[in-house]
Amino acid sequence: MKDTVILVTHYGMGNTQDAPELPVKLINKYFSLLLENHNFPAAICFYTDGVKLAVTGSPVLELLKALEANGVRLVLCSTCLDTFGLSGQVQAGIVGGMGDILEAQIQAGKVISL
Repeated sequence: MKDTVILVTHYGMGNTQDAPELPVKLINKYFSLLLENHNFPAAICFYTDGVKLAVTGSPVLELLKALEANGVRLVLCSTCLDTFGLSGQVQAGIVGGMGDILEAQIQAGKVISL
C-alpha cells in the first residue's frame, strides 16, 4: 500500500442515523488493523468532517499518532479546520490546503475513499 492514499471525509467510516457510534467504531478498527499489519499507505488525507478525527478529543488520536510515527503522512484540510473552528486543536498530521491533498492523489497509484 506504499503508493496508496486514503481519503477520510466523515467522522468515522460511513454514516448512519440509527447507530451514530458505529462510524467511529469502524474507523478505530480500520486504523488499528493498518497498524497491526504494518501495511501503511503513503498518506491519509482528511477533509470535511474527517478533520475532526485529528484534533483534541478524537477517539482515534493515538492511532493516528502511531500511524504518523510509522511514516504515514497525515494531511488535514486547512479550510475545513477553519470552517469548524478547529485550527488550534490539531494534534496529528500537517495542516495543508486542497493543493496538498490533490498532490497526494496525483502521486498515488491508488486512492481509497472511506
